[in-house]
Amino acid sequence: MAFGWIDEQAELRRRAGLVRNLRPRPADSPLLDLASNDYLGLAHHPEVAEGAAEAARTWGGGSTGSRLVTGTTELHTELERELAGFCGFEAALVFSSGYAANLAAVTALGPHGSLIVSDALNHASLIDGCRLARGTTQVVGHADPDAVRKALGTREGPALVVSDTVFSVDGDAAPLAALAEACRERGAGLLVDDAHGLGVVGDGGRGAPYAARLAGADDVVVTVTLSKSLGSQGGAVLGPARVIDHLVNAARTFIFDTGLAPAAAGAALAALRLLRREPARAARAREVAAELHARLTAAGLSAVRPDAAVVSVRAPSPEEAVRWVADCRSAGLAVGCFRPPSVPDGISRLRLTARADLSGAEIERAVRVIGETRP
Repeated sequence: MAFGWIDEQAELRRRAGLVRNLRPRPADSPLLDLASNDYLGLAHHPEVAEGAAEAARTWGGGSTGSRLVTGTTELHTELERELAGFCGFEAALVFSSGYAANLAAVTALGPHGSLIVSDALNHASLIDGCRLARGTTQVVGHADPDAVRKALGTREGPALVVSDTVFSVDGDAAPLAALAEACRERGAGLLVDDAHGLGVVGDGGRGAPYAARLAGADDVVVTVTLSKSLGSQGGAVLGPARVIDHLVNAARTFIFDTGLAPAAAGAALAALRLLRREPARAARAREVAAELHARLTAAGLSAVRPDAAVVSVRAPSPEEAVRWVADCRSAGLAVGCFRPPSVPDGISRLRLTARADLSGAEIERAVRVIGETRP
């Protein structure tokens, strides 16, 4: 029978407690949301919504084609110019998603004959980029510059080191300055995904590379998403102009993909301008994360100290993690659930995302619900 193996896989997932289901949410959900990546609380901000609406009224519902045909509007180039300037880079290129941006950057900058050194806990999009790239990939220990240095010393020729800046599971930060030093000793490029750093880390939310004084360096390339702190959709690659020009000519997820919808570009641009006017939002997101961590650990829970806005709480097992999340939801709190195979270390977690617009009372309520429903 065609696809008969799917039923076997489904049964294995069910037995392991790893079944995933879609749960459509209403526009006016009563749940306290600590599950989304809306770190700055901008997804529903009136200015951001109006930015999306105005772009749709002006440019229509879609970009109408690939960026190299009709999919590049003046709005796209305006967003790229302001995003690059905000983060301290020479140029930027916008993609239809952060995932597409990572696939583009890794595959275009890791050609045949090159060495790609990848952190063991990198996001799936970076891992997939390494798998698709023609270069040879070596996976090294998590956040270990010495392991990177050792890997780079195993062969001559072009090399690229790939890492998240803030890791999405535990919210810990990569040692960017040390990674850059290891790269420069061997003449390697550094590619980092700042999806969880933009809008939260650095002066006014300019990102982890900016905070590490790597912004604008000719050997550093950064990918970001527009769907987290900027409350929109899409992704971008930031870096030297010659690297961006190379992506325009070599990145398959740019050349063959329809351009980002104008509404998403308009929303992201509005959010970026709002963040520039209100830089305290970034610091507030970090403060909320620190308070969540302090209160959770004081309550006896095992929580990882956050370096940005992600707070991870360990769960005893995948099954208990799923039940814990469900019990939180029943009590009015939405939290994330990370479990195998999404977590390479096999440890299941509740994943909380701090938001700059959370009040003290909401933080207290969240900690109380998590504590009362613990397995």
